[in-house]
Amino acid sequence: MTRYVYGKYRDGPDPLAPPYDVRAALDEMGDAILAGASPMDALRDLLRRGLSGPGGRRGLDDLLREVLRRKRELKQRTRLDGTLERARALLDKAIGQERAELDRMAADPAQAADAAFRRELLDGLPPDTARAIRELAGYDWRSDAARRTFEELRALLRAEVLDSRFRGLRDALADPDPAMLERVRRMVSDLNDMLERDARGEHTQDEFDAFMRKYGDIFPERPRNLEELVDQLARRAAATQRLLASLTPEQRWELNALIEQTLEQAGLAEEMRRLSDTLYARRPDLAWTGQEEVSGEAPMSMGDAVTALEELADLNALESALRQDYPGARLDDIDEEMVRRALGRSAVDDLEALRRIERELEAQGYLRRTRGRLELTPKAVRRLGESALRRIFSSLETGGRGEHDQRDAGYAGEPTGTSRPWRFGDEQPIDVVRTVVNAVRRGGRPPVTLSVDDFEVVETERHAAAAVCLLIDLSYSMALRGTWAAAKQTALALQSLVSTRFPQDAVQIIGFSNYARVLRPDELASLDWDMVQGTNLHHALLLAGRHLDRHPDFEPVVMVITDGEPTAHLMPNGVPRFEWPPSQETIALTLAEVDKMTRRRATINVFMLAADERLKAFVEEIARRNGGRVFSPSPDRLGEYVVRDFLRAKARR
Repeated sequence: MTRYVYGKYRDGPDPLAPPYDVRAALDEMGDAILAGASPMDALRDLLRRGLSGPGGRRGLDDLLREVLRRKRELKQRTRLDGTLERARALLDKAIGQERAELDRMAADPAQAADAAFRRELLDGLPPDTARAIRELAGYDWRSDAARRTFEELRALLRAEVLDSRFRGLRDALADPDPAMLERVRRMVSDLNDMLERDARGEHTQDEFDAFMRKYGDIFPERPRNLEELVDQLARRAAATQRLLASLTPEQRWELNALIEQTLEQAGLAEEMRRLSDTLYARRPDLAWTGQEEVSGEAPMSMGDAVTALEELADLNALESALRQDYPGARLDDIDEEMVRRALGRSAVDDLEALRRIERELEAQGYLRRTRGRLELTPKAVRRLGESALRRIFSSLETGGRGEHDQRDAGYAGEPTGTSRPWRFGDEQPIDVVRTVVNAVRRGGRPPVTLSVDDFEVVETERHAAAAVCLLIDLSYSMALRGTWAAAKQTALALQSLVSTRFPQDAVQIIGFSNYARVLRPDELASLDWDMVQGTNLHHALLLAGRHLDRHPDFEPVVMVITDGEPTAHLMPNGVPRFEWPPSQETIALTLAEVDKMTRRRATINVFMLAADERLKAFVEEIARRNGGRVFSPSPDRLGEYVVRDFLRAKARR
């Protein structure tokens, strides 16, 4: 009988989770884009923040904070001179045990002279550990305990030195087994020979596999090929060099001498020099030099200290990559394997989710690259408009939405209560009841089948089409007052509302500063304010009038968003003229266009984004002449006011 054991899935992202909706990423970028950021800057900002909401992912800043926390913890718990300290302690212990035995011998007249000679030899030992150990290498210990302690010291150094080059050898070499040491010698020799063959182009994967079958237990990280093995050994060798550089000059000399002495005694000095030279030649890009400022209290063994510095090197490189503050920085520069080693699998999944955003935004047609620049596509602009419209509708009270929450495309009229046969091209909704009744009458008993002739549609009374003009102030003061993003969002929302809910209407967005121009829907999102002098409402009304004249049978709708009175007008030669304070000519020409709008039966509603007294007086004059209304919304409610006013005008018609 088969038994199954179930547990939590831990090998990556949830395989049953729904795919990430890239539209949500575009929506999160939208606010920055509408505030004037470029698509590239908005995308980079999103990647730094990460993805919010259900299924969200950490951003680069979150990963960077984790890297800095890990670095801080490592430095606070790392002390690099642990092996030196332990070696000195064992040496002092051995010498103390030997002196105790010499004191016992001195009581015996036959051994007193030998004891005095040996005591004099011990008194003359050099003060540094390395030279003292070298001089005691051939000493004939009289104390068995001292001999065992000294052998423990040599085994410690042998294990620590080799563990600093090959992670995992410390435990294997703790016991002075000559067979194990001889196996390590053969391994290093075989490794050097394999690297030389690889340099000549003679190495094969089969050779590496045979090497790992023979010595795989020495490499706990289980590299899959020679390149991975070289990377592991080179990073550890570089960390050893930085360990030496991070010690005081006296400690550096002493530890270096201990390393050389230990390798010579183990018969590994020449092979290890060959290996070190090869590793440096193959990976000169690693941090072989430099010091690490550590402040730990607990001393670490040499192997553990090298491991800590190896991890610090990864964290330093990862910190630089995550900051993305160098020219040409890309997410692909971040080494996935380094992220896995430093922060774990979940961080790799977060990084891949961030990489997928940029790919999917381009693949799904929201972003495009033109001459190295990232641009929004019309599809992205439509999405931003829809998102802006949804936010506006969410703030409107339920009663104010009415038919405009209807999602059926082309449904542009009120039902009359009757139906008629469907004709090709009809956009009215299907009358399901009448359609099924027709099929039953024609076919009789069930099962009922439908034919084209059975379909009927709801008959509607078409609403009057409108010619909509939205005039947006592009002057520098809009950016200074922080109203520019709200104005763009409002324009996008109105464009989306008219194009999706009232396709029979003709909408035109006109921007004006020192002169006016018609704005295409696909340029609205990336549109920026003009750093020029002038608020040329006169020219904007001229362009709006031409739009209304092209649609004489449409109901005219004119809305103006501004934060200042007119300070410029268009002269007969087509050149704008700026004056501050506004000249009487500018005011007169602008009001003349207002009067023309009144004769066209176009009501002008003004949305005033500043409380300037001169502006208030001017817009009140517009209202008096034209019969329109004046609104003074806060920037965060501008879209709500404009959309509500448009819907109210549609309802009246």
